Amino acid sequence: MTLSIFLVEDLRQVEGALTDYLSTMGDFKVLETARTEAEANHWLQEHPGAWDALILDLVLDQGSGMNVIARARAQPRAGKIAVFSGYASEGIRQHCIALGADAVFDKTETSALAAWLRDIGNSTR
Repeated sequence: MTLSIFLVEDLRQVEGALTDYLSTMGDFKVLETARTEAEANHWLQEHPGAWDALILDLVLDQGSGMNVIARARAQPRAGKIAVFSGYASEGIRQHCIALGADAVFDKTETSALAAWLRDIGNSTR
């Protein structure tokens, strides 16, 4: 089964690199991307239950990924939520988990993110 991913990342280079990386890892498909909090929340509202995993940055062009966590978690049939940020301190990790994130990764932890996604894919089969 292909894992459907919604990616929220404001930096085009990171978005492109992460999308390419995930496509080489196997059964991952980036359904859509958003660069702002408003774009992310709008897509979530229009596509409830359409995603298996949400990967999001905390610092966006406009708004905050933290607000997207709460919106995504409130959806019926919400998928798994991972924060992928350069600001993943222990305090930020705890706050994101309290908001409803399932995992928090520093942007240097790409292989850990991929392993987490593989685990999700294996558990949904």
